[in-house]
Amino acid sequence: MNTKVNSVWQLQEAKAMFSQVIKSAARCPQIITVRGENAAVVLSMEAYRKMTKPKMTTCEFFRNSPLADVELETMFDQPVIFRDINL
Repeated sequence: MNTKVNSVWQLQEAKAMFSQVIKSAARCPQIITVRGENAAVVLSMEAYRKMTKPKMTTCEFFRNSPLADVELETMFDQPVIFRDINL
């Protein structure tokens, strides 16, 4: 079992004790090192979801935009003109 307080694992140790790395990630992120350099982090699913969850929905983003009241002219605002073509 990894007794390091700071939850840092050497790659070979993490491979040998992968189940323990995963269990420990439930408490706090687990750092994996390769040749003494930080290379990866194992997170709990809960921590990952918190990190990747949008802070607001796309609709909320546009509603809160400083440009929310700006009138935009779109091609749908223009009359459609059809013409005949010979095929």
